[in-house]
Amino acid sequence: MKKEIILLDHGSGGKMAHRLISETLLPRFTNPILALLDDGAVFNLPEGRVAFSTDSYVVDPIFFPGGSIGDLAINGTVNDLAMCGAVPSYLSVGLIIEEGFPLSDLNAICQDMQNASRRARITVVTGDTKVVPKGSADKIFINTSGIGVIPNHVRLSGQNAKIGDRILVSGSIAEHGMAVLAKREGLEFDTPVVSDTACLNHLVARMLATEKEIHVLRDPTRGGVGTALNEIALASNVGIVIHEDRIPVKPEVRGICNLLGFDPLYVANEGRLIAFVPENACGAVLAAVLEDPLGKDACVIGEVTEAHPGRVILETVIGGSRFVDMLTGEQLPRIC
Repeated sequence: MKKEIILLDHGSGGKMAHRLISETLLPRFTNPILALLDDGAVFNLPEGRVAFSTDSYVVDPIFFPGGSIGDLAINGTVNDLAMCGAVPSYLSVGLIIEEGFPLSDLNAICQDMQNASRRARITVVTGDTKVVPKGSADKIFINTSGIGVIPNHVRLSGQNAKIGDRILVSGSIAEHGMAVLAKREGLEFDTPVVSDTACLNHLVARMLATEKEIHVLRDPTRGGVGTALNEIALASNVGIVIHEDRIPVKPEVRGICNLLGFDPLYVANEGRLIAFVPENACGAVLAAVLEDPLGKDACVIGEVTEAHPGRVILETVIGGSRFVDMLTGEQLPRIC
């Protein structure tokens, strides 16, 4: 039986393009807004401030332990909205597909996107598909843009870190980057590493229901925890101290990082967040995070200080200290 593949005709805007949309895409994301197939989506938003985010996904390989480019694209944009304190509402999806791409793989990716959007409770309301000649792209690229509404009481920004804040991380780090790298390079280990890709909006809602005065939320994707903390230290002009013995890294992830020469602090995450929380609220927020399946390994890894504004200091397990700078160069290309 001949394997169906994407042809240039699928991007022509004609019959084959219509068939691709009606048979592969619409059944997965169908809703009254999308079903109109107009040039744009028309919808109502509740009153309040709106968060808008867009991102493009070029991860290689497109399927990896724990996920695919499909759920990664949904989760990534949902999480960007959630880090603004927004309740994610609507998404657009743009697909750039290489000629010859297997239709079965496209179906699998779309299924992952459908499952992820349902978990996040976000609606795909508009999109676009382009097909480019073989060799003009690498399999498939995805762009997603999202809109969400921010509750009036929420004020989150990288500029809001305050002296005395405690720094919480929602789980063990560096899993996504190492899972993608291992798959890409054909590496096999006794204990497989699985990506942490997940939507964080429900976890964020739980946190904000517990404490309205959370100052900063950030998902440490490319550049990892180390780079994200530096960005916040600079934006808020504060010092940050983190403690090496508190940073959660699974043994198998640490082993791979040691073997390949990677620092877990700079490896991408796709289902973790960093929160800057007032000291008097930290216990309650941490307890709320620990109650969520996505936060079962959460812990406090550091605090905000007056000293060395704009810099991040790591207190090492042997009693020393060192600066943690931003990531220099591209440590792991095409990680998301």
